[in-house]
This record gives sequence, structure tokens and C-alpha cells, in this order.
Amino acid sequence: MLQLIGLAWVIGIACVGIHSSSFPIHLLTAMPSAMVLLVLCCVIAQYLLQARLSSIYWKCLNVCVAGVLSYALGLIYADTQMQQRLQWRELNPEFIEVVVYVRELNQLNDNGISQVVEVLNRHPQTVKWLASLTQTQVDHGQNLELGHYYKLSGKIRPAHSYATAGAFDVERWYLQQNIMSGFRVEQIQPISAEQIYAMGFTQHWRAQQTLWAKFRLWIEQQRYQIRLFIQQQPLHHQGLILALLTGDKSLLDAETEAQFQRFGISHLLAISGPHVLIFAGMLCWALRQLIRYYRPHWYLWMPKQYLLMLPFLSCVLLYTAFVGFEIPALRTLLMCSLVTVMLVLKQKLQGFALLIYSAALLLWFDPLSVLSAAFWLSYGACFILLRIYQSLSAQPRIELNRWQQLKHASKILIESQWKIFIALFPLVIVFFKQVAWIAPLINIIAIPLIGMLIVPLDVLAGICFFIFEPLASILFQLNDLAMALLRLIFRGMETVFVPRLHTLSMSAAVYVCLCLGLFLLFLPQSVLPKTWAILCFVPLIIVDSQRQPFELTVLDVGQGQALFLRSGHYNMMIDVGGSYDESKFSIGQQILRPFLAVHGIKQLDLVVLSHLDQDHSGAFPHLQNEVNIQHVFANQTVDVAVNSKFNLCQQGQQWSLPHQVQIQVLSPKPSQLPYAAQQQNELSCVLYISVPSAQPYQHFLVMGDAGWATEYQLLQEYPDLKVDVLILGHHGSKHSSAYDFLAHFKPKLAVASAGFDNRYGHPSSLVQQRLAALNIPFMNTIQQGSVRFSVDAQQRMLIQPYRQQKLWLQR
Repeated sequence: MLQLIGLAWVIGIACVGIHSSSFPIHLLTAMPSAMVLLVLCCVIAQYLLQARLSSIYWKCLNVCVAGVLSYALGLIYADTQMQQRLQWRELNPEFIEVVVYVRELNQLNDNGISQVVEVLNRHPQTVKWLASLTQTQVDHGQNLELGHYYKLSGKIRPAHSYATAGAFDVERWYLQQNIMSGFRVEQIQPISAEQIYAMGFTQHWRAQQTLWAKFRLWIEQQRYQIRLFIQQQPLHHQGLILALLTGDKSLLDAETEAQFQRFGISHLLAISGPHVLIFAGMLCWALRQLIRYYRPHWYLWMPKQYLLMLPFLSCVLLYTAFVGFEIPALRTLLMCSLVTVMLVLKQKLQGFALLIYSAALLLWFDPLSVLSAAFWLSYGACFILLRIYQSLSAQPRIELNRWQQLKHASKILIESQWKIFIALFPLVIVFFKQVAWIAPLINIIAIPLIGMLIVPLDVLAGICFFIFEPLASILFQLNDLAMALLRLIFRGMETVFVPRLHTLSMSAAVYVCLCLGLFLLFLPQSVLPKTWAILCFVPLIIVDSQRQPFELTVLDVGQGQALFLRSGHYNMMIDVGGSYDESKFSIGQQILRPFLAVHGIKQLDLVVLSHLDQDHSGAFPHLQNEVNIQHVFANQTVDVAVNSKFNLCQQGQQWSLPHQVQIQVLSPKPSQLPYAAQQQNELSCVLYISVPSAQPYQHFLVMGDAGWATEYQLLQEYPDLKVDVLILGHHGSKHSSAYDFLAHFKPKLAVASAGFDNRYGHPSSLVQQRLAALNIPFMNTIQQGSVRFSVDAQQRMLIQPYRQQKLWLQR
């Protein structure tokens, strides 16, 4: 019963943030009261009718009531915690001055330093912001030291995701990390303790004098010292050594991270349970030897396992703090604490129960940990390893020689890797949308080398750093040689296998079938026939021929424009977004590619580039390297792949798509094309899309960056044009969407594609005033994210703003 309650609690918390805004939250909050009432009714019923009720039915009723109540309480608890965090987040950029305290170690990056700070004077309670300093500021000696107060001047940089399916959700990451905003530092002024007193922050200062606060600060200072020590050593793999020791990726170069990603083994760069246990095991082994030689009579007073229990748990806590309380390390700490309690209470240890209880406790301390991929991958891997251990325990014990033991260990390693890869496959699809098929093979090679040599050497060197630094230096250099061997193996395997990440997608129904099939596959023997899993896997190999008759999505690509159109099996894009600094952020790599992968798109039948401004066509070179494009149209000549056709777009061209969808080019005229290079914006390809069977939105007008001149031309040449949805020209610039143009066509909806806090002020307030004066509803990708239009079975054109899907994305 207790395991069921814990599992329901975890599931309830896992559902946080996914309920739609249309769901009445007051009904949710009323559920616990209803459940309590139901429990009371059941108790009364048992008292009055216990002779008539079968015990099995009563137990089933108890289980159902407890499960539903626990689920509801978990969901409400997580929702409450999320609402509390959301109320302190920053939504608008502004220049301000704040008083901050530095408690956590900073992170080095190519652009400078990222530093989590506690902001004291912005809200009634202290909040965390992520302050950023440029490399120039760092070079000029501007820095934020641990344990100090500062007055910072700069600009608030709110977290703002590219709200597009498949793209990384930075707002979710900020929320999970309990960081309320970014902050670009411009000026730094240290503050003394006396000044903090004078400003009225006495309570915060006193809180930093507590034993726990001083311990946390000391840990962060030691992490900084060991980073400096490793930086000063003549090591070729400083980044890997530091990352595997403390979880600090400040010294890790981009090429190494990219290599681990290609192999699908990025998880090996994270601190996990074995790191913690190796550290605790080493220190407790040393303590055990000391007791054995100098105080053996202690074992007469207390059994060995009880005597070492508290030191072992203290070591686990110490290393968990040393790696920044990462989720896998926290899981290990909670599980070790539970084991300790059960041993003291002489309770039976059950692996699955430990997993459930530790997950429930972790989510009680921080319910929004459930938003982290590390939570699910960590517990998922533990569950599979537990199942492998249970299956091995059920086998009869036989004596093996050393060669047989080696073969047996190799068999277990191989079996565990393919099982973990398959079992975590659904989670990988959900969180990363891509997979490296070579990952199990690489893990078989990398895990023994990292787990049995590199990590123990790293941990031992870290211990020696606090005892005898010259010995630590020698051990780090030995570990550097082991790292060189590992990288040599990786380079060899890259040459042979040429690994790459493969994007994957599937519908919700197919995903559920996959999860159900894997669940059946990993059930203990004799519970249910494993052949049933084959039926669940059938949808994976059946081509989904049921496509929506029409879908048009205005993608959130920041300050740019990209539209995806699908009609049956015909796929096309109108503009593809921009390209700014590909080394820092790539629209093609990090937005378009994941979006197309989520939709299962490997080929585009048509790409229309309205014009060649970088914010409309900049991502095209990357896109055509990733996706096969059949035909490309633009108002100027553009280089395309050898297997793609190219034509200039011009008035009169049209395409007939499945489901009677028609696309027509309204501008530019053939005679205007020679001037396209000088008038790129004005001579944008203007497209008119008709979906005659849909209601209430049938006609879409996509203006590109065209302005008043083109609008006047359309008024003259197409006065009877019906426009239901207008994709505003030039991102809603004041030099487009003239009042007369809007008044004449009177669209039912206007949509602007623009970037958050863009320097142009798009969409213009003047345009929004014109729309408001004409009572034309308005949406933009800043507030709504990607805007999706789709036709359902009843031929209704539905509008689905992406930001409405998640609570933390809503504005």
C-alpha cells in the first residue's frame, strides 16, 4: 500500500504544468476534500456493512482511494510550488540596480562567466538570478567572489524560450533550477557587512552565519580551489577530469562535449551514484583499516555494519554537497539514508520500494526536479539495474574460476547496457528527440574504463588534494593518460563507425504502445506473456498514413520568419528563419531540425524563400544539409543542392496540394525580378493559401517583408481577395500593414513573427493600434510562441498557440 501511495504521489507531481489553462484549477484543489470525504464514507460503510462486504473488494476500494488521493495531493503540491516560483520570475527586460550575495560557484564559458546570485532587494523574498559577465569584464578584473555581497547595475534578461515543438525549453530549465531571470552585469560594486546592515538585510546576513550555510560556502570554495589546481596542472584533458570529479564543466571544450553527444554517452559526463559510492567506499575502507589495526575492540561494542553506517552516510552527504547536490547524487544520498534507517529498524530491504520512497522524498523536497531529464534517466537506469540484479539473484549459485567470472561479468555488462538503452529509449525520445544507435557498444567499452579506472583515480586524486598536493598532481597526470587512452579509442571508433545522432519522432498513440511494450518486456517472468509486447511494437513499423488534411504553423524562430505547411503527405516551408552566429546558436540546428524531427519530416517537397534577408533565409544552408529538398523558389538566385531544383518565384505561379489546398504567388511581377537585389523586402514573394473546405479560416496571406508599395499593388490587382488570416509583413513593422490595406481586406486574424526584446521594436505599437481600431484579433510569436492552424475531422480550422500547452510558457 505504501509503495502505491508513493508511486501515485510521483505520478501526480509528474503531471505538473501540463494541464491546460481551460481546466478549472479549483476542481483540482477540491479533489483532496472529496477524497477525504470518500474515505470517511468508506470507513462508515465498513463499520455498518463489514459483514456483507467481501474483504477483497474492501481492499481494492482502499487501494483505489489511497492512490487517487495521493495522486491529487502530489499534483496540487507540485502545482502550488510551481505557482510560487512563477510569481517571482521576471517577464520584461529593464535596467536596474540590485543587491546580491554570491553563494554558488560560477561557470566558465566561451563568452565569459555565468554566476548564480541571490538577489535581495527585488522581491519580498530572496530569489536567484543568473548573472553573466563578458570575457572583457573578467580580463579587466571584474569578478564576483564567493561569500561576498555586491551592488550590481545591469539589464534584466528574462528567460524566453523558442516556443517551438522540439526546441530546448530554456524557461523550463530556469524554473527547474529555481532561477528567476538572467542578468547582464555592467557595473560591480562590493558591499561590506556594515553596509548590508544599513540597507536592512540583517536577517540574510545572519542566515549566512549558521553552521549549514558556512558548510555550503566552504564546499563551494573547495570546488573552486580544486578547479584552480587542475587548471595549473600540465594536463591535456583538464575539462574531463574536472567534470568527472565535481560535475563542473567550466574547463570542458565544445569538441569533447560534441564527441560524447555523437556517441550518445553524455550521461557519463554527469556525476552519478557510483561517483558518490566510490568516494564513500574509499574513505570507509580506510577507516575500517584504522579500526582494524588500532581499535579492533570497537567491533565488540558495535557490529561492523552499524559502526561504519554513520561515517559512510556522512561521506555520501559530503560528496553530494561537493558535486552541487546534483539529482543522481541526491538520489544516492536518499537511498543510502533509507537503507540506513531500515537497517537500524531491522526492516526488510526491497529494491523497488527504495526507488519509490527515495523518488517520493526527493520530489517532496523539490517537486520541480521532475522537470529534469536527469531525474527520469537516473531512476530509470536504477530500475533496470535493479531488475538485472533480481534476475541474477534468482539464478542458482555456482562456483566459477577466474576466466568464467570474467566471462560472466562481461555478459552482465553487455546485458545491462542493451537493457538500459532499450528501457530508456522512450525517455530519450521525450527529452532529446534524437538517439545514437552506437551508444550501447560505446558504453560497453567506456563504462568499465571510466567506472573502474578513471573515476576511482579521479576521486582518489581529489582526496589527496586535501592531504598532499604533490601526490594529487601525480594521480591527476596518471588519470590524464587514462583519458588519453579513452579518447584514442573514441577516435578509432569514430573512424570506423562515423557516429551521428538520429532524430526520431512518433505520435502519442505510438509512444504509448512503445512504453507499454517495454513495460511488458521488463516484467518478471510468469507475470504476463512477453509475446504480448510484440503486439505493442507493431505500430512502430506501420507507416502512419493518417495525416491531417492541412496544417500551417508559424514557427517561433525569434527575430525572423519561418512557416511550415503540411497537406496530407506534402510538406513545404515558407522562409526558414535567420542565421546569426552559428557557433553560439543555430536556428537550423536547434529549432528547425528538432521541429521537423518531431513531425517525422525527412524530406521537404518545396521551400519558398520570400527573399534573401538573413532573418528569412539564413538557416537555409544548414537546412538543405539536413533535409532533402525537392524544389526551391526565391525572388533571387540561391545556391541549392545538386538534387534540388530552383526557380524564381513570380506572380501567377500556383501549386495544387492534396485535400484541395491551393497556393498562389501574388507578387513580385516577372518585370520586377531584375530589381529584387535592390528592393529585397518590397519584392518579397507574397503567397496566398486557400483551404476551401475549412471553417472559419480558409484563406491565408503571407506577406514576407513586403511593405506599403506591395500592399497598394495588391489592393489594385486583387481587390476581391478574401483574407481570413494575415501573416503581417515585415514582422509587424510600422512601414507595413497600412490602415487602408487592413481595412479593405479586414482579416479575421493577424499574426506577426518577431523576436523577444528585438532591437527593432517589432511588432510596432502603431500596427497594433491599427489592428485594435479595426477590431482585428492579433497574435504574435513573442506572446503565443508558434501558432499552429490545423483542420480536424469536422473540417474546423483550429488554432493552437504553443505557449498554451505548458503552464510555465504562458504569458
